[in-house]
Amino acid sequence: MSAKYSVYVVDDDQGILDSTVWLLESIGLCAIPFTSGQAFLDALPQSTRACVILDVRMPGMGGLNVQEALRAKGVDLPIIFVSGHADVPIVVRAFRAGAVDFIEKPYNEQLLLDSVQQALSRFNAEPEESILQAVLQRLDSLTPRERDVLLPLVQGYTNREVAEQLGISVKTVDLYRSRVMKHMQAQTLPDLVGMVIAAGLLDPLALRGATEA
Repeated sequence: MSAKYSVYVVDDDQGILDSTVWLLESIGLCAIPFTSGQAFLDALPQSTRACVILDVRMPGMGGLNVQEALRAKGVDLPIIFVSGHADVPIVVRAFRAGAVDFIEKPYNEQLLLDSVQQALSRFNAEPEESILQAVLQRLDSLTPRERDVLLPLVQGYTNREVAEQLGISVKTVDLYRSRVMKHMQAQTLPDLVGMVIAAGLLDPLALRGATEA
């Protein structure tokens, strides 16, 4: 990656904004900061070889509203959401609208850099079929019971609710959940939700709480 790519960083927390910009510039990227969603939309950057790091919760216009506004304007930039409150309905809504990643704060610096580089790699016109195929293969490798646990988890049900649905103990659900995360190579629940949506395993609109987000 180099300065020929731009990363727009939108966050109302000045400290996080400054540190994120510094991090991106340290690997040669052109990082452009905005302290609000409206300021970003008003500037409406023209670079098409760019991605957006967008905070979900901001005063005035939140990240999801900014995402909707960009779509309405026909601006198709890969969006990486960051949030300290990554509940399932918000994650689902973000991915359903085209987000490429959802990272929980405080985020690991390398995790964020990896996500940015993956988002920008789309401009190299490399096929994404191999990535999707890998996810599908991981899904196929799950046992029937692991799949039974996977579906309600990504729908937003708690471990206790899953245990009640399946007639097993919470401890057993915890065990299967850890196996699912490992087999799917998912670091976080948002990662897992994104994989399931990308694979078309279920309708995002049917996910628990998605319509209320």
